[in-house]
Amino acid sequence: MRANTSLGGLAWLLVFTLLITTGVRAAELTNARQQFITGQYSNCIAECEQAIASFEYEEEWRVLLVKSLAASGQYEKAGTIISNALDRYSWSIPMRLLAHEVLPYAGATNRADEVLREIETLVSSRTDNRARTADTMVAIGRAILLLGADPRKVLDNLFEPARKAAPENRDVYLAMGELALAKHDYNLAAKQFGAGLKKFPGDPDMHFGLAEAFQSGDRKEMLKNLNATLTKNTNHVGALLMLTRHLIAGEEYVDAESLLERALAVNPWQPEAWAYRAVMAHLRSDAEGEKNARDNALKFWRTNPEVDYLIGQNLSQKYRFAEGAAYQRRALSFNLNYVPARIQLAEDLLRLGDEDEGWRLAEEAHKHDEYDVTSFNLVTLKDKLAKYRTLTNAGFIVRMTTNEALIYGEQVLALLTRAKSNLTARYGIELPRQTIVEIFAEQRDFGVRTFGIPDNPGFLGVCFGAVITANSPATQLATPANWEAVLWHEFAHVITLTMTKNKMPRWLSEGISVHEELQENPAWGQRMTVRYREMILGEDFVPISELSSAFLAPKTPVHLQFAYYESALAIEFIVKNFGFDAIKKILRGLGEGIEINKAIATHTGEMDKLEEDFAKFARERAEALAPELDFAKPEPADMRSKEWLAENPTNYWALQRRVVNAFAAKEWSNAVPVLEKLTELFPTQGGEDGAWVLLARAHRELNNTNAERAALMKAAALDGDLPDVYFRLAELGVRAQDWNLVFTNARRALAVNPLVPHPHRLLAQSAEAEGHDPDAITANRILLRLDPPDPAETHFRLARLLNKKSDPETKRQVLQALEEAPRYREALKLLRELQSKERPQDKPADAPTTLK
Repeated sequence: MRANTSLGGLAWLLVFTLLITTGVRAAELTNARQQFITGQYSNCIAECEQAIASFEYEEEWRVLLVKSLAASGQYEKAGTIISNALDRYSWSIPMRLLAHEVLPYAGATNRADEVLREIETLVSSRTDNRARTADTMVAIGRAILLLGADPRKVLDNLFEPARKAAPENRDVYLAMGELALAKHDYNLAAKQFGAGLKKFPGDPDMHFGLAEAFQSGDRKEMLKNLNATLTKNTNHVGALLMLTRHLIAGEEYVDAESLLERALAVNPWQPEAWAYRAVMAHLRSDAEGEKNARDNALKFWRTNPEVDYLIGQNLSQKYRFAEGAAYQRRALSFNLNYVPARIQLAEDLLRLGDEDEGWRLAEEAHKHDEYDVTSFNLVTLKDKLAKYRTLTNAGFIVRMTTNEALIYGEQVLALLTRAKSNLTARYGIELPRQTIVEIFAEQRDFGVRTFGIPDNPGFLGVCFGAVITANSPATQLATPANWEAVLWHEFAHVITLTMTKNKMPRWLSEGISVHEELQENPAWGQRMTVRYREMILGEDFVPISELSSAFLAPKTPVHLQFAYYESALAIEFIVKNFGFDAIKKILRGLGEGIEINKAIATHTGEMDKLEEDFAKFARERAEALAPELDFAKPEPADMRSKEWLAENPTNYWALQRRVVNAFAAKEWSNAVPVLEKLTELFPTQGGEDGAWVLLARAHRELNNTNAERAALMKAAALDGDLPDVYFRLAELGVRAQDWNLVFTNARRALAVNPLVPHPHRLLAQSAEAEGHDPDAITANRILLRLDPPDPAETHFRLARLLNKKSDPETKRQVLQALEEAPRYREALKLLRELQSKERPQDKPADAPTTLK
């Protein structure tokens, strides 16, 4: 008898109904997942609760429900649901990982720790890796990272296999990016989130991850990705809080508070949001508001170390390192092994100059997590710094590479000592301790010491208060800067930060430092330029109250430099109208905790009036630049028209084009009258492409040496970083035997780059010619350390100088000259003279009596 294997009509109907129901539920789950990703937490909660009430067993419904409840601040309800789910899904590692994250906010920190250990037990008891889904592998990886697993093994053995097995699983990309962020490997994080974004275009969490990866480097990319995040998820609290942090850094507190209100509307008990409120209360000296905000941040998880870590970290970013360090200690009192707080405390202490404890904490953090990039960079830097030479006096501890210390270390100490003497007297302050100054021969090391990461180009120096870090001239050979101006600028920060206890806005700090550069040397600092004139009279002028934010995310490098210039202009305005004492009184007020606008108003006038008057002052200054020149920009076609150029003899751009045309045709005699007109109408135009430098070039081509020299001297007086100008002036000085001109320009060149031989040779030559033998001896000794092109001559010159004072080292220098050049006649003659003066008892027994 044959069995009938076909399904009856009712059976088919049941199967069809089951398929339809499964498809509907899958679609509903996808919809709920999307609601969570896009921040529609209330809708997601309602859909999940409805599905669970309909006896949906799929664990992701409960995962989404718990995450949505937690995201909206319903921690107790989330804790209840996740606790029940642990029994229902006893085998689920993702559910246990979520419980570990949520239970502390439900007052169950001990249970959260137990759950993590249960994951460890579950992982070790499962031997069949093939049964693991991508979600499970990601959860295992995240969990064992918390337990101290090797990050590289987690990547290789869990995250990468999960990505290959399920390339459409977004959590894999998020987990890999978050791991890189946790270890401060921002380049890798950007790569991982970028790959995730290609797979999931427009995903708000991928954009947010990219924003986090760029926050320490490219702020434009950070802001672009934050905007993309909030476009897709207007309730993305992480993005709102990162923007809040950005605004706090730029002192835009009203806008920051507005964003916090948006974040707290999503989750009224979001700990990080309340932490930022505590930061802002601290910054306005509102102790009660700070305490209340911190209490709210810790309302559900009383021992959450992240809260104090975040408060302290943000205070440190405002240069409040002492207060920041105190918060890190509070964080560590909750969890001694909380690595972020250890690293931040180490950096805070190092910036405060408390080096012994700072380096010890950095080493401890590295031992606890040897894969963290920041702590690794710090301990590596410590080993490098141990090889540096230390120079000290009563006011300073200076660290430099040994070679650089021997070349210009004494000049560094002398400059800093002069700066301290001048500025402490000017501001009426005594510094409580020595200032630490570290000058790094590699920009990477400067970046690590200053920012905790190696990649942060563009900074010449940074001052933290009692500690200054600076890039050596060795790092800036392509774009040289005057190291003396840099150190003077940074030491001015030491004065103002000490007076205010680091409680001052960025614009005021930078403005005073640039102002002090100009007071010491008019060739330092900045002056009005054509571009700055355009910016002031155009749309780039910034009110004083917004000046600090101009440093944070400038549109271009020129806008950053303009922020420094405008800040210095604001200081000049205050000094001119209210006296220098007003600046000192404002600084003292800030040190007493008075809010900046109130401090300014007390000693100048109300901010609205002050800003109005300053804007007028700035416009007048801009309009006073070369007032007889016409700065109206012509059309491109006009610039190509010889007739238009001739018909506009006072148009700045026309004159510039005429110079360019003459230089291109090498018509030097045609260029001279145009350049002379430019220098007459615009005598303060500096720079290597300025009219004075170009005029000197034209005169040189025409062999008008005296005119060339005069033009070069004008250029040198305007700018402190024109080495080619200084070298040419020194060369002309040598020809004319004008040793004062040689000496002056050799010193100017050394202030730009002391690590090349030529200026030392010029200094030695001029000092010797003027009879300043000690200076000549020092210059020749330094020159020998720099591998000069003619070492024999340098050894001989040094020997000749030493011989004048019968120095026993004379003979050794002569012999070294002859070792380099055996037929050096003058050296041979000097050696014979030395030998003839030696007494018999001074000679070795086998020494020849004459030179063979």
